[in-house]
Amino acid sequence: MNRFLIILFLIFPVFIFAQLKSPAEFLGYEIGTHFSRHADVVAYFEHVAENSSLVQYSDYGITNERRRLTYAIISSEENLKNIEKIRTDNLKNAGIISGNANPEKAIVWLSYNVHGNEASSSEAAMNTIYKLLTEHQDYLQNTVIIMDPGVNPDGRDRYVNWYNQVQAKPYNTSQDATEHKEPWPSGRPNHYLFDLNRDWMWASQVETQQRLKIYNQWMPHLHVDFHEQFINNPYYFAPGAEPYHEIITPWQRDFQHQIGKNNAKYFDENGWLYFTRESFDLLYPSYGDTYPMYMGAIGMTYEQAGHGMAGLGIMNDENIELTLVDRVAHHTTTGLSTIEVASKQAKTLNSEFGKFFQNDNLKFKSFVLKGNADKIKSLTEMLDRHDIKYGFADGGKVKGFSYSTSKNATIDAKDALVVSTNQPKGKMVQVLFEPTTSLSTPITYDITAWSLPYAFGLDGIASTSLVPANSTVKKSAVSNIASPNAAGYIAKWNSLQDATFLSELLKNNIKVRFSEKELGFNGNSFGRGSLIITRSDNKTNSEFDTKLIEIANRMERELYASPTSYADELTDFGSQYVHLIKNKKVAMLQGAGTSSLNYGALWHFFETQLKYPITSINTESVGRVKWSEYDVLILPEGNYNSILNDDNFKILEDWVSQGGNLIAIGNAVALFEGKKGFDLNKNASENDEEKEDEASDKNLIPYAEREMESTKDMITGSIFKVKLDNTHPLAFGYDDTYYSMKLGNKSYKFLEDGYNVGYIEGDAVSVSGFTGEHAKASLKNSIVFAQAKKGSGSVVYMVDDVSFRSFWQNGKLFLANAVFFVK
Repeated sequence: MNRFLIILFLIFPVFIFAQLKSPAEFLGYEIGTHFSRHADVVAYFEHVAENSSLVQYSDYGITNERRRLTYAIISSEENLKNIEKIRTDNLKNAGIISGNANPEKAIVWLSYNVHGNEASSSEAAMNTIYKLLTEHQDYLQNTVIIMDPGVNPDGRDRYVNWYNQVQAKPYNTSQDATEHKEPWPSGRPNHYLFDLNRDWMWASQVETQQRLKIYNQWMPHLHVDFHEQFINNPYYFAPGAEPYHEIITPWQRDFQHQIGKNNAKYFDENGWLYFTRESFDLLYPSYGDTYPMYMGAIGMTYEQAGHGMAGLGIMNDENIELTLVDRVAHHTTTGLSTIEVASKQAKTLNSEFGKFFQNDNLKFKSFVLKGNADKIKSLTEMLDRHDIKYGFADGGKVKGFSYSTSKNATIDAKDALVVSTNQPKGKMVQVLFEPTTSLSTPITYDITAWSLPYAFGLDGIASTSLVPANSTVKKSAVSNIASPNAAGYIAKWNSLQDATFLSELLKNNIKVRFSEKELGFNGNSFGRGSLIITRSDNKTNSEFDTKLIEIANRMERELYASPTSYADELTDFGSQYVHLIKNKKVAMLQGAGTSSLNYGALWHFFETQLKYPITSINTESVGRVKWSEYDVLILPEGNYNSILNDDNFKILEDWVSQGGNLIAIGNAVALFEGKKGFDLNKNASENDEEKEDEASDKNLIPYAEREMESTKDMITGSIFKVKLDNTHPLAFGYDDTYYSMKLGNKSYKFLEDGYNVGYIEGDAVSVSGFTGEHAKASLKNSIVFAQAKKGSGSVVYMVDDVSFRSFWQNGKLFLANAVFFVK
């Protein structure tokens, strides 16, 4: 009997193993010889979970195009039986939930295919889970592995479907072949054309929002983001490049080296090239490596040569064939190598992870913020997505560094939002709210400033003292009541939420006016841009009061019901300065020549935030559109010189002259520079002569110092102080100062005949981020926002991107103003 049991015990695992198919057996082709659709990847992970007691597989969400977002939990049978205890013990170790724990298991999270056309990684995910279960079960005793096989399914399938349509058989390795020329917008971004690898903190996209709910339930010790770079680079893995944010601990730095050395061991054995400590720095907080770092993990980016250009195989510039088979092998190797190190170092990982959340030594203790209630709410909603705690002050004076004056000041903290660093995620709070970020080098991969008070348009103090706060604030629910005898209703105009309210009214055929002047009715004051909804404009609408009140209460907009249209002073409802808002028909260019990222951010803004319809028009169709049917045209960031040739430019010029309103954003502004009738000229700084002298000596600068020298002309995402003429409709709802995110050194003179609405007067003032000395000097006396009149229409120039990655919240009202108010 005992002998029979022994034989059965030996045979049974073999039987179970026989049910688990390799990716090749399941898919019908060897991994790397075809690109798998997202549904195929999901199907394989479902197969693995059904045939292995070491895997739990679940959905965590759905994309805009209704593809499944999934994750697998892989560990030993014993660990999976106790998986909830392992998870909660880890949170106790971080202090996120109360209680004592002595966790022993390392938690490793592997994220694949955040950029859809970096498609080797989802193939590697299938390979990795199979090898983990069949060759490396010993790693699972000390580790829990969470695998997300497809962070960006919509982008992946956009790429894979295109490639499978155009691929030659056999594949063509020539760089000139169609299969290596991915069309606009490429498979890199998601449905709304966002770069999901830069959305971790801002969480503007549904993929990120849903993933964070699971991520923050686990808080892993290691997180790896699998990527691809261009075809001539070998493989990149940690350690990362400088600059490191100063919040990153010595232990986190050291462990990146441990991981890197283990990866290097396997790459050396196979004769594979790699590089470390170059290009990919650890500063910007919204990456798939930095976000985990600031949440206590060891965050890492792994970059394989390939990208959307590589296809199944391509000959690179060194005449070496780069194949998908090789790319998958490299990603599989680093994934398994990382788990191996985590398994061996599980005890130390837990110990150091717990230490990370001790925040006694942080410079700032509390960030105390005041401002528009809608903007405060937008900020707290973002903090909620990350389980970052906040409260509201009862009162008292608070001293600290002032965001508005860039020096020490005192504010009244009553009802102010307080976000303090004496919480488990205090280090992330420090990173997000610190006024300026320390840089060990200005050579970075991304922006160098993001301080949230500036991004959300709030004033406040960064205090080195802990400010007491309550967890909630008293707020009266908005409860408007219909006033059938009122001449009309007035609503304030201060935030994006006010603009969304206007959009909803227009879509419901409620006629609305806005005032160019300040208003006063029965002792109540209303600023420029305030909305006026009169009974006389809506007298044919039998449900006017009922519908208006329902919308206002649902959207939490307070209305003032005025019994008369006769103002306290000057501006009555019928004033020449009170204009009916037309239900504008808005078009926006997209396609070749435009920035897919900026177009996507604008598309997302109109569809999901302003909730106002737009018509996207491909750049190839400019000459065939009946433009007289449109009131507004938006040109996203892009290079329009090849798109808008002389004939097409003349078409748009005539449309503007006949009453059209054109909005040019970022590099699109350059299209009008120097053109007759558009009042736009390049700015020349006073130090151009000095720059010419330096340029004459450029060949004397040592080769190794040239890159650093070039930073003098760079602005790497810096925040600048901008003066606003808030009497102009483009700036309604703003104070007289705005903080703008500058991404480049383009500079234009003040308009001579038009309106200089937002501008830098005198020397440019950067409050946060790196700006080279030449670039900063070139911004002296330059426009940021302006309106040029042309015939019966106008062109709005937005030199800076007001919708940048959808996180620069305070800029979005400019877009609504430009659409609804500017003419």
